[in-house]
Amino acid sequence: MLFCFCLGAQAQDSLKMSGIDLENYDYPFPVEYLKLSLQNENLQMAYMDIRPRQYNGKNVLLLHGKNFNGAYWEQTAKALAQAGYRVIIPDQIGFGKSTKPVSFQYSFHQLAENTWELLDKLGIEKLRVIGHSMGGMLATRFALMYPEITEQLVLVNPIGLEDYKTVVPYQTVDRWYKKELAATYGSMKEYQQKSYYGNSWKPEYDRWLNMTAGWTLNPEYPIIAWNSALTYDMIMTQPVCYEFSQLSCPVLLIIGQRDRTAVGKDMAPENQRDRLGQYPQLGKKTKDVIPHCELVELEGLGHLPHIEAFDRFIQPLLKFLGER
Repeated sequence: MLFCFCLGAQAQDSLKMSGIDLENYDYPFPVEYLKLSLQNENLQMAYMDIRPRQYNGKNVLLLHGKNFNGAYWEQTAKALAQAGYRVIIPDQIGFGKSTKPVSFQYSFHQLAENTWELLDKLGIEKLRVIGHSMGGMLATRFALMYPEITEQLVLVNPIGLEDYKTVVPYQTVDRWYKKELAATYGSMKEYQQKSYYGNSWKPEYDRWLNMTAGWTLNPEYPIIAWNSALTYDMIMTQPVCYEFSQLSCPVLLIIGQRDRTAVGKDMAPENQRDRLGQYPQLGKKTKDVIPHCELVELEGLGHLPHIEAFDRFIQPLLKFLGER
């Protein structure tokens, strides 16, 4: 136990402050920006556009989760590009290298429209949409809003397969904000280790943790925390699970069976917490609701299959994408 503690202490000691837009972190591919004028603010949406050497004429959109940014799709993007796909990876407003507004009314509809504007700028008329965690909720909303664009939808351990607010008492934005202000490297790592990786940790996980944990050292962290609070409110108050039956495109659900992630679980009544985040049951239930859906269950994996066991993740993904 002492050895593990020392490793954790060393990692924390080497943590560097993250710029508010991750200016001091290099992404795996060149970053470009889409300028947006929204809600009386001038904003920039960062994105990566990876073009393959031998283009197969097909495009893929990768949507990140709440505690991450587009960079963690690196290995997935390389594999897709090698297979001939053009890959678009945005950082949503409020995340990663994109602008962190001082004030913003977040909605999955707004984020989906921002994403559509990016695709329109790039001249992309058809694509396959892949979303992980919160990105799964956004991907679902995007597919519902733009069915004529969305050829296939892939949801990788998405949150929002259930309506959290039916169990978790309502939390004001101010309460979310207070909780986010209290976050530290230690609390973030503890949460990810327990919730994402089955109480284990590998050095390669530090890369994705440090980008966001480094924000807690920035004097402007309250702006980050405020945006995070607003997006928590978006997740809690804008469920997509009631609309899965309206999806018209083929859908692939990739579900790590060890996952028990649920937003607000620690705020739910203690005797009801175990009801939340039961991904083995949620995957089957969701498959039955979506008209054209395939379910891939990955035994022994948690919330991030594409990070934890890439080979097991990429094989069913490439198979599904190649079917059309």
